[in-house]
Amino acid sequence: MNPSYRIEKDSLGDVKVPSYALYGPQTQRAVENFPISGLTLPPIFIQAIALIKKIAAEANGELGELDTVRSEAIIDAARQIIDGRHNGQFPIDVFQTGSGTSTNMNVNEVIATLASQAAGIEIHPNDHVNRGQSSNDVVPTAIHLSAALACHRHLLPALAHLAETIETKAATLDGVIKTGRTHLMDALPLRMSQEMNGWALQIRNGAERIEAALIRIYRLAQGGTAVGTGVNAHPEFAAKFAALLSRDTALPFEPNPSFFESLSCQDTNVELSGQLKVVAVSLLKIANDLRWMNSGPLAGIGEIELPALQPGSSIMPGKVNPVIPEAAAMAAVQVIGNDAAITTAGISGNFQLNVMLPVIAYNLLQSIEILGNACRLLADKAIAGFTVRLENISEPLAKNPMLATALNPVIGYTQAAVIAKTAYQQNRPVIDVAVEMTGIPREQLETLLDPAHLV
Repeated sequence: MNPSYRIEKDSLGDVKVPSYALYGPQTQRAVENFPISGLTLPPIFIQAIALIKKIAAEANGELGELDTVRSEAIIDAARQIIDGRHNGQFPIDVFQTGSGTSTNMNVNEVIATLASQAAGIEIHPNDHVNRGQSSNDVVPTAIHLSAALACHRHLLPALAHLAETIETKAATLDGVIKTGRTHLMDALPLRMSQEMNGWALQIRNGAERIEAALIRIYRLAQGGTAVGTGVNAHPEFAAKFAALLSRDTALPFEPNPSFFESLSCQDTNVELSGQLKVVAVSLLKIANDLRWMNSGPLAGIGEIELPALQPGSSIMPGKVNPVIPEAAAMAAVQVIGNDAAITTAGISGNFQLNVMLPVIAYNLLQSIEILGNACRLLADKAIAGFTVRLENISEPLAKNPMLATALNPVIGYTQAAVIAKTAYQQNRPVIDVAVEMTGIPREQLETLLDPAHLV
């Protein structure tokens, strides 16, 4: 035998397990069976499973399903994983068995090893660590738990920060009046603060949408075991588990009224992903607006100047690009793609179990992570620090032919259109043309055509 390996047995026979591994034969078989992507489930998901094992051990201990020594040893071992220790012990590829059984057993085996070493007695990964549980309820619960924690700890604060940053910046620009644009063509003027507060409300609405979806994320599969009937779990396990988890996380978790719904479909995760997609669409709109407003500096719109963060070209000296909006836009596109994967995976609820759980977990958590990061970068490195190029705003505003819209009630749409077209063709301020073509005193026209009046 190679001294860097040890021999362990499972129901299928002998398995060579690396000597350094805290995991056992089921994990090793999965490592060998699924060399697909090199991608592993993120630490927050592994920590969520470990938290499930901790809470389950507490519940089983209180219900008399586990002796005190084993219960406390499992709790202590699970805490090590929750604290981020032993991260290298979870090597299984995302693309594995669709129930996520391999990852559940990976965590069970690591905890069993740590707990057995600490307690000095055998603690079995199935009989003790997985007591009253099945991969079929643990993994769906872990998706809900990790998504809820990631939203509360990361994404929702990032969305609030972005909205607040936009609103703060907007308040400083309330006096800046600019040409509005519809169809990418000149339209009536508006305040820059009005434009930006529209962005802020997009982000705040997105946060509300996520919070609405979390109401169903808080409903857990745990207690349903293999098919939703709760076989091998104590009758009070589900309620006690949810109560203890709520205590630990300060989130309102509860057993799902139907474990059959929890196991057989992933509709709630598809819903949350859909709301993440809406946030991504909002972020993409804001990022693209910033790119357009920053375009130039000479041949574009050039209303604003984003902070210069890095050289923009390997060949053109002095070029600076809007790198943060571009990065945010790409993150948004990834989230939209993730939603397509999650939606397709959500369709794979065959009878009593969805069998694409790991890919749902991976994509959902990635979407939450990159959206939160993109929001903070957009806030801190683009919106907070951009400057307004007033000279590029005032002259186009004065010559904006759409100002003639304000004359409609006075001279009618047809004559106002003639003034607008003439001003554009002659590249002259609308007010100068209106004086010549209407006979209305200039003082009155100054009031009618004042952009501040129009906004």
